[in-house]
Amino acid sequence: MEKILIVDDDPEIVDVIADVLRQAGYEVDQAEDGRRAIRRIEDDFYDLVITDLNLPKVDGMKVLQYVVDQSPETMCIILTGYGTIRGSVEAIKMGAFDYISKPVKSDEILIVVEKALKYRQLERENILLKQQLRKKYRFENFIGDSKPIQKVFELIERVADTDSTVLITGESGTGKELIAKAIHYNSYRRDNPMVVINCGAIPEELLESELFGHEKGAFTGAHKMRVGRFELANGGTIFLDEIGDMSPNLQVKLLRVLQEQKFERVGGTRTLEIDVRIIAATNKNLISAVNKGTFRQDLYYRLNVIPMKVPPLRHRTEDIPLLVDFFMKKFKKRKRKRICEFAQDAVGCLLEYSWPGNVRELENLVERLVILSNGDTIEVEDIPESIKGKAGKLESVEVRIPNDGIVFDQAVEEYEKKLILQALGETNWVKTKAAKLLNINRTTLIEKMKKKNLLKPAVAS
Repeated sequence: MEKILIVDDDPEIVDVIADVLRQAGYEVDQAEDGRRAIRRIEDDFYDLVITDLNLPKVDGMKVLQYVVDQSPETMCIILTGYGTIRGSVEAIKMGAFDYISKPVKSDEILIVVEKALKYRQLERENILLKQQLRKKYRFENFIGDSKPIQKVFELIERVADTDSTVLITGESGTGKELIAKAIHYNSYRRDNPMVVINCGAIPEELLESELFGHEKGAFTGAHKMRVGRFELANGGTIFLDEIGDMSPNLQVKLLRVLQEQKFERVGGTRTLEIDVRIIAATNKNLISAVNKGTFRQDLYYRLNVIPMKVPPLRHRTEDIPLLVDFFMKKFKKRKRKRICEFAQDAVGCLLEYSWPGNVRELENLVERLVILSNGDTIEVEDIPESIKGKAGKLESVEVRIPNDGIVFDQAVEEYEKKLILQALGETNWVKTKAAKLLNINRTTLIEKMKKKNLLKPAVAS
């Protein structure tokens, strides 16, 4: 039950308001002057204070100021007569939610009180949501012990609390949006909006309006003014996903926003200034796009202030057991399933697959297996043939050279690591058998495993 304090030196007004609120189910206290009101607020917590401005001893403005300073979760409504309208406007500027004119009307009292308390509840929910988001995107919640992903986590930590523009590159399904959110929710902008827009999912003719908004009558169908994503993100962060799909025309306009933090709505002439951090992401090779003339070189350099490349899952296979364990716990709880473990050879099978869909593909697979499994353990036979068919044999290791080339030593290192993991997976991590399969000494295998930090995967439980 919400608790409300009514402050007025006119007992008749107090009685009328108190009766209306009590009948509506609220708990009500009263004070006839500002000094007593402040004492009550010191001694107790009120969800709402309704106060007159003209009070003996201490006026209503000082009561309001005390509430704003000492009890910011308490909403405040001003009672105003004809001569105090101007004061009520000042009170709202100071932090009052609204005012009620005298003589008071029962229905008006209830409407304004309900609005004030509902607004307070929404504020609380918003604060709670932000706290949950911060908790979700804390650095320690990221999954992965491999060197490639740890380098990404370290870079996130270093750049999060700056205003530098970040360009995240990587294949689809590697978690680029997750990284963008981690940057935002670990920055000083975390209390302001993070606005996400997929530049590849919206037609060019609509994307400009989505980004910058439009004025009424700017084009056919523009029946009213619309605020764009950049305005909505003011003070916070905008995440431009699939930036490589943006048309050359829009690239020019985006370049200006990056350079000047200014733009005009579509069909408008008024220049709007914003304070927005920009994070962009793409699964395309933007250097190749620049060379082909489909992406502006000057825009690329503006976006690429802090480059962040997310490794594909096949380059951090030692993280697969950790990810499987995380997804198992997540889906067991959500789907209310009893499954308690992943068989060791089933995990080994996953280690040998190339994961073209990356972490997203692995997450979807674990969810499917949790739902469809009939027992307490997920076995090799539960793994889809499409995955088993591309895993399990050393001959299946593939070498792919991307369009932008490779770092030779790194590629050899990754290839060697994958061969070792496949051999270990086929032999259930019996090192003697794995060494024989690879035609190397057991001691050589152990040294290579230590150097590459290859540990036997833990079974999800």
